Amino acid sequence: QVQLVESGGGLVQAGGSLRLSCAASGRTLNNYAMGWFRQLPGTEREFVADISRGGTRTSYTDSVKGRFIISRDNGKNTAYLQMNSLKPEDTAKYYCAATSRAYGVGMPPRSYNYWGQGTQVTVSS
Repeated sequence: QVQLVESGGGLVQAGGSLRLSCAASGRTLNNYAMGWFRQLPGTEREFVADISRGGTRTSYTDSVKGRFIISRDNGKNTAYLQMNSLKPEDTAKYYCAATSRAYGVGMPPRSYNYWGQGTQVTVSS
């Protein structure tokens, strides 16, 4: 079992930045590809970014390319999502997830085994 805990969300003005963290416990994180997703109430969970086990491969949804950066520190068992130039449309609850599957670009939520509880990001205009 892997337990994931997100942190770093909050309220920020448009154009600002936030850094989300996803701390893992229970298993060594370097055995898992990681993903970040976001969700608004009543909508499906949306892919944001993912990263391979070693951190050498990443992918992003088009709307965040050039603004968000996904990274990981396997020594600290933590993944990150640096969010810059935030827009009101980035407002959502953000979730990190881990999968034991081989990395694939933009894997859907059903590919992930473990999920955190989410952290709210609100961007004001």
